Amino acid sequence: MAQVSFLQTAVIPAPPKMVRFQERLRRAGLMLSRGSTEVLQVNLGKRCNQACHHCHVDAGPKRTEMMNGETVDRVLDLLARSNCVHTLDVTGGAPELNPHFRYLVQGARALAKTVIDRCNLTVLLEPGQTDTAQFLAAERVEIVASLPCYLKENVERQRGLGVFEKSIDALRRLNALGYGCEGRGLVLTLVHNPLGPSLPPAQDPLEAAYKRELRERFGIEFNRLFTITNMPISRFLHQLEREGRYQDYLDLLVEAFNPEAARRVMCRHLISVGWDGQLYDCDFNQMLELPLGGRFRTLWDIDTLETTGSPPIAFGTHCYGCTAGVGSSCGGSLL
Repeated sequence: MAQVSFLQTAVIPAPPKMVRFQERLRRAGLMLSRGSTEVLQVNLGKRCNQACHHCHVDAGPKRTEMMNGETVDRVLDLLARSNCVHTLDVTGGAPELNPHFRYLVQGARALAKTVIDRCNLTVLLEPGQTDTAQFLAAERVEIVASLPCYLKENVERQRGLGVFEKSIDALRRLNALGYGCEGRGLVLTLVHNPLGPSLPPAQDPLEAAYKRELRERFGIEFNRLFTITNMPISRFLHQLEREGRYQDYLDLLVEAFNPEAARRVMCRHLISVGWDGQLYDCDFNQMLELPLGGRFRTLWDIDTLETTGSPPIAFGTHCYGCTAGVGSSCGGSLL
């Protein structure tokens, strides 16, 4: 397939007067290229037991896209041959709802890879999932769990009625297994993202507030907090457009561009795999269908996960979201 122009295919167009992201990098003296691939992020499907307002995946209970067993086997095959990738980052939707989830986790752990499960918490209470928390603990899986606030009303504005109490229930169950507890080695990370079109607050003081409030109100412990900027993609993009706030939010992201954050963007050391095996630079490019290297390829089109220096990273207007302020990535703030 012929090379694709990244900026022409991006779903989020740059307004006529806006400096395109690649030009902004050039003006800052930055030529961002790939380093060694350290993280393989795998989307197991778009099915989810929730339908959150901010979800850039557009996941929900009615979605049917799910990674099949053959593709999961190919993921494990490539991981087994990789010395550079140390972490398998499993996401969705709710990845736990994929019938091959446990097989993938066990296979990656047998290869001595760190495994991260991006969990929405409430899925742990779903029928057929009541022993998932125990499974994750037994496999020493790191849990990165969504909890946009420690206040019920704020969480339910974003994630739906009843979600907060279920999330607290799930967190207590994880604590009972040792997650988030000092000396147990079971890492529990919570994720904050703003309720609307604003940048997240500073990560460290917000983490302190989360720990204080969750401990005092509910007796809950966790290890760390990630703050992530809402990306103007899919549902959040549509919300901004309905409210007439898209341009204002984009202006905010552009004005907050930080070259130091740009140097540390996660796409320099990550490959994202779609539920169908397609390859991308990151989860956000996956949702915008901006392929790795400018042409659509799958796991079966490559022999190695090592991509140092090549192919080029597909940048677009949405990349201002990762480089605004202190930066944003799947690992929280970049600075």
